[in-house]
Amino acid sequence: MSEIFAAKELTKTFGHGKHVVEAVKQVSFSLQEREVVTIVGESGSGKSTLARMVLGLLPITSGQMTFQGQDVTHLKDRAAYWRDVQAVFQDPFSSFNQFFTVRRLLHRSLRLLHADVGRERLEESLQYVGLTGPDVLDRYPHQLSGGQRQRIMIARALMLRPKLLVADEATSMLDASLRVNILNVLTDLRDELGMTVLFITHDIGQACYVADRVLVMENGLMVEQGSTDDVIFNPQHEYTQRLLSDVPKLHQAS
Repeated sequence: MSEIFAAKELTKTFGHGKHVVEAVKQVSFSLQEREVVTIVGESGSGKSTLARMVLGLLPITSGQMTFQGQDVTHLKDRAAYWRDVQAVFQDPFSSFNQFFTVRRLLHRSLRLLHADVGRERLEESLQYVGLTGPDVLDRYPHQLSGGQRQRIMIARALMLRPKLLVADEATSMLDASLRVNILNVLTDLRDELGMTVLFITHDIGQACYVADRVLVMENGLMVEQGSTDDVIFNPQHEYTQRLLSDVPKLHQAS
């Protein structure tokens, strides 16, 4: 595998003077092609801020980002970047225009592409997430379940065939069975399309289920990173150990 994305000492501050807050502090990591990497941490750890920096939605205070070997720290052409780097966010309902059908929503996403890929790409993207056009295309957001809305947002990103998909708390508003469904979709995208997935979550159990590698954040710092087996079964940092201690365990009856 070759490196597709790298972050070097990324820092993000908010405010000025005495009121400066460092939300992300000199964070470094890399992503390889065809892998799922999870950033895990509690609320306020800086993981979602970091995700928005990766997406080019927040300006970077200091540090450097590269994508496919090119410096993308200060983006000049966001449209070109977003053709290759797409996102799925926590609340799919808020991502919809409530007056648009699914068909119109998906067609609008194609504006980032120069080619006319049309209906075939639309149908194919829906199939990847287990949906069909007749079932959803002429429906409005309120006529869909939470799981359907989230899968449609993944399909929307897939229509651009991105090389990197950033999924920020993409399962946190779903019930347990739907979470597993979405997690399986993310791993399928890696296996079938060769996509790299950066999955952001506060749930270390989901991180263990879906990821090839796990990055752990606390108070804006990247405190631990490694293969899933290393981080889950041999955690080095006390914060990671504390996160794991909060995961419910099944105890065999004596």
